[in-house]
Amino acid sequence: DVWPVKTSFRESPVTATSLAALIPPELDCQIIIADESVGQTPFREKVDLVAISVLTGTAHRSYEIADYYREKGVKVVLGGVHVTLLPDEAAKYADSIVIGFAEKTWPELLKDYFSGNLKPRYIEDKSTNTFAAVPMARRDLQKRFGYMAPHTVSATRGCKGSCDFCAVPAAEFGWQTRPIREVIDEIKMMNPRKVVFNDVSMGEDMLYFKELLRALIPLKIQWGGLASTKIFRDPEVVDLLHKSGCSYLLIGFESISEKSLSNINKGFNKTESYEGIIKALRKINVVLMGTFIFGLDSDDKSVFERTVDYVNEHKIDIPRYAIYTPYPRTPSFDRLKKQGRILHEYWPHYDTQHVVFDPLLMNPQELDDGFKWAYKNTFKVSSSFKRTLSSGKNFFITFAGNLAYRIYLKRLFGENDRIYKHIVT
Repeated sequence: DVWPVKTSFRESPVTATSLAALIPPELDCQIIIADESVGQTPFREKVDLVAISVLTGTAHRSYEIADYYREKGVKVVLGGVHVTLLPDEAAKYADSIVIGFAEKTWPELLKDYFSGNLKPRYIEDKSTNTFAAVPMARRDLQKRFGYMAPHTVSATRGCKGSCDFCAVPAAEFGWQTRPIREVIDEIKMMNPRKVVFNDVSMGEDMLYFKELLRALIPLKIQWGGLASTKIFRDPEVVDLLHKSGCSYLLIGFESISEKSLSNINKGFNKTESYEGIIKALRKINVVLMGTFIFGLDSDDKSVFERTVDYVNEHKIDIPRYAIYTPYPRTPSFDRLKKQGRILHEYWPHYDTQHVVFDPLLMNPQELDDGFKWAYKNTFKVSSSFKRTLSSGKNFFITFAGNLAYRIYLKRLFGENDRIYKHIVT
């Protein structure tokens, strides 16, 4: 019962279009890109080679598609973060796998395929891999319909952090910055009014980040992205966010408990700084999407009400909640596995919206019910209305974001869910 992958908040992905840009022109390939998250079917009857980028939550679906093509005699290549984390598993469903980034291995793989010498594994050399002089993504091959954010770009890759649940450090991608001139040139080529940076954490190198913000100012565009609370330690950053056109930031607050933050190796988040960050962003009209995680080892059943009260009291524009999810090969997964607390390894449920482990201070059903209760009480009409009214010039963006989440919750919890019935009242 593996269903096509669907998401509600869609940003145009850059993986497939970036890989397309790396294809050697002498191979004269016809390239077809399909993204199931916006309803594009991945099935074509006449193709020579299929390549699939795999996340943990989409692994089963990716393997299903791979089986479909391999049964027809078509060679299949799998890559992406899940393949890098679990190469032996992925290899069972592919003729070849790519581990790590693919700037060098992907062109090499294609040449080997066309010469009849396809290898079972290609591993990018981390010591020589760089994010410089990377060809611009082939956006002409990507259908724009269905994306809330069609213009996306990357300035950095990886993360310097070591949060115990995150797949990025577990995959050992490292941290790389792209030459700022290349980033600006790519944005100019798209000629967007708004652009979204899909970097994991933009401000890991503050000197680079501030230089990037200064380079964005002359473009007079709006932009959004992900950043950690660490960027606000720099006194210049708020002014630069404003001048560079920042319109929204997603910030992983994760918890309002210092103990919980320390337990997941995210002690650099200081809860006493949250209120100042919220006020600073509101002052410069930046929409804040604040994320919080439920199910940490020091979380008891009171965490849901305490977090919702905090969100509503401080009027975080667009809150997001997630269930603690230990991705494979992360420190959290290894620890919970050793403790016998992993409930299953059914990867489609490793999506931060399902309980896949046994919490310490509540049972799995209580975590699931509390997660849904928190969303219900955060996005009921009265709470959403109060946050929207407090957003000032961002009224329409905040209103649209809260409305979109209500629609998203309808899909997440289902029309007949006993808790969801109260959300729309």
